Amino acid sequence: MMTKKYKIAGKLIEITSIYPDVHEYCKDYAADGEPDFSVEITPQDIAYEREKTAKEYAYEGRRAPDYSEGVLEETAVYRKIAEHMPLYDTFVFHGSVIAVDGVGYLFTAKSGTGKSTHTRLWRELFGERAVMVNDDKPMIRATDSGVTVFGTPYNGKHKLGNNISVPLRAICILERAEENSISLITKAEAYAMLLQQIYRPQDPAQMVKTLKLVDRMADSVRIYRLGCNMDISAAKTAYNAMKG
Repeated sequence: MMTKKYKIAGKLIEITSIYPDVHEYCKDYAADGEPDFSVEITPQDIAYEREKTAKEYAYEGRRAPDYSEGVLEETAVYRKIAEHMPLYDTFVFHGSVIAVDGVGYLFTAKSGTGKSTHTRLWRELFGERAVMVNDDKPMIRATDSGVTVFGTPYNGKHKLGNNISVPLRAICILERAEENSISLITKAEAYAMLLQQIYRPQDPAQMVKTLKLVDRMADSVRIYRLGCNMDISAAKTAYNAMKG
């Protein structure tokens, strides 16, 4: 067993694992001090992740890759962290977050729509003014004083992200279109997609807390729907509408 500490979304987490993979994965977040909470992985946790992965692929009519136990443990660790975070007004969201001039913009969509491609266009457009926060599973803290988005070690297959936090200005739901267009939408119009993209805790009390946090987030930031092609003009259209 290996035990190390990491600061993720402002919380110091002690992780005890069976394999070293997760510690290599999280090394940019290493920290010292008294942990806010601890997670420890068991062989049963890894078996659960293997079974869950197999079911997800089977549902799509595909055969699951033969992931190593170390890789499956990485997912098990993040699942346990995600179960704890609502206690700290924080939840995991599936999306790609980029910051321009220190302000965050979150893009979400169905898988394969082009979230990562769109934020790449922002980096091309803004150069050094644009910094990737997280390209897959950022954490969001929603409090009465505002909404903050955090980079996490779990930043997608392209490893695009940084150990930073920024205020979240807007959320944008992406849809493919031949012509670029963007419109402000209501929380009610966005809610189904928001719920689809959050991590949903298994503990009922934590799920209730997560739903309250999503409501708070949706009431605090503007939400847009962007119909976009994959030209840099799509980034211009999105930014001009969302910059405030």
